[in-house]
Amino acid sequence: MIFLNTKKHSVSANGRNSHLTPKEFQILHFLMDHPGHTFSPEEIYRHAWNEEPFEVRPIISVHIRHIREKIEVNPSRPVHVNYDMGMGYRFTA
Repeated sequence: MIFLNTKKHSVSANGRNSHLTPKEFQILHFLMDHPGHTFSPEEIYRHAWNEEPFEVRPIISVHIRHIREKIEVNPSRPVHVNYDMGMGYRFTA
């Protein structure tokens, strides 16, 4: 189970607590608010940065990797934040 602490900008997953950077928090909060819905990197960027995206796939990929390191048992085989090839990222509880 994953718990997002909106006051402390932290996440509790798999028995450990981790602090999230402001962008990691915004991205994870956005994905968790829409479980099962797939968002393109551009949509995620628009939400977290509140500006139009330009070549943002590497930026989002790095943030997603950091989030996975904090919430997944095995970040290389994610269960909660998945990538749908050619479409984007989605959160699964």
